[in-house]
Amino acid sequence: MDALLLARLQFASTIIYHFLFVPLTLGLSILLVIMETLYVHTGKEVYRNMTKFWGKMFLINFAMGVVTGLVQEFQFGMNWSEYSRFVGDVFGAPLAVEALLAFFMESTFLGIWVFGWDRLPKKIHLAAIYLVALASHLSAFWILSANAFMQQPTGFVIRNGRAEMTNFFALITNGRLWVQFPHVVAGGLVTGAFFVAGISAYRLLKKRDEHNTEFFTRSARIGLTMALIGGIAVSLFGHIQGQYSTVHSPMKMAAAEALWNTEDPAPLSLFKVANTQEHKDLFSIDIPAGLSFMSYNSFDGKVQGLNQLQAEYVKQYGPGNYIPPVFITYWSFRVMVGAGMAMVAIAGLGLFLLNKRRFTQYPKLMMLMVASIAIPFVANTMGWILTEMGRQPWLVFGVLKTDAGVSPNVSAGMILFSLSAFIAVYAALAVVDGWLLVRTAKQDVPTLEAEKAASEEENVLQGAY
Repeated sequence: MDALLLARLQFASTIIYHFLFVPLTLGLSILLVIMETLYVHTGKEVYRNMTKFWGKMFLINFAMGVVTGLVQEFQFGMNWSEYSRFVGDVFGAPLAVEALLAFFMESTFLGIWVFGWDRLPKKIHLAAIYLVALASHLSAFWILSANAFMQQPTGFVIRNGRAEMTNFFALITNGRLWVQFPHVVAGGLVTGAFFVAGISAYRLLKKRDEHNTEFFTRSARIGLTMALIGGIAVSLFGHIQGQYSTVHSPMKMAAAEALWNTEDPAPLSLFKVANTQEHKDLFSIDIPAGLSFMSYNSFDGKVQGLNQLQAEYVKQYGPGNYIPPVFITYWSFRVMVGAGMAMVAIAGLGLFLLNKRRFTQYPKLMMLMVASIAIPFVANTMGWILTEMGRQPWLVFGVLKTDAGVSPNVSAGMILFSLSAFIAVYAALAVVDGWLLVRTAKQDVPTLEAEKAASEEENVLQGAY
């Protein structure tokens, strides 16, 4: 394997691993806001206990996100120095704002929130978690503004062989950013919601937890409600993003549908076996005019095909293969959409039975709910694979190709060594993270009485010394 392929594999593996934690942080921050708001508004201790219980898992996940996120910064300098040199003046600005503003804001108020229990007035403490959630989403916004530039570059000029920013406002008003950001926010919400609902279902299945039935029933109701809202929202914003991409990223959408030739109206492929080398279908199940309807809300509408776009791009950018990996983009899109539909169905059924007080009568459904914790992670991963692979062969669309961005002085052996090291370290971190989350999920629910007893015991011990 050459250095380019290994560099791509290393970045892909580390960013996918990192993005397991990002949407969960986003989603849990919103759920903690809801839970603590209910506590401050109603005064019920169950919501206070709920906030503290799920807050522990938020902290574990946040720490993993920070550790794995730091690695990504070094990737640009180590394996992608030519990319960093070319877009550093543009790409560096949103990354700097994310670190100096959003991350420090998030970390500061998270510390206040963690250590401010019973030390700050309730509303001030509540404001801290609101600011943590806001900062988490601001962090996502700035990262996505950089990614949106890669998908649809704007607000720059080329000077001396480098991209230089000319309009910061154009960067943050990029149309791509404003269809990506709500989709990611909704994906985070549904991830956190299924996490809470799944663990709640697991605890409700355990007979020894009968004294915590109210706690986990309320947690499940919050989780399933937000899972249904998030599932619908992520589908809606995904549809809007798809329509936007049909116009602004036609090659990506043609690859996602394995649409070889321009058609009007264009069919929607449900299942396809294709020969990607010869650009032809061997077997396909289609919905007539379905793709035109999805693209334009009309059964009439031309959708450009891969062959025609390839010819157009050769004229515009010069000789080369501009078709993304069709197999990967086609199936990542279908897995993502299928996972989204499954999330809406499971959340809707679970919430219906919970409201009818029949949720615990269906243990198999509760077991499915536990397993469904994984579904949003699959959907998020497939979504990002579609986003990034569908842009190939470009790092910055129409401006810089992927093979031109790799570091020229880093050998394949060096990257293979670091890739192997990352895999080993990340595997160990996965074991530790999994153990901590499972251990925390099985812990007793925190109560005010238990906290007071522990505090009194600590004071006695301190007095003894």
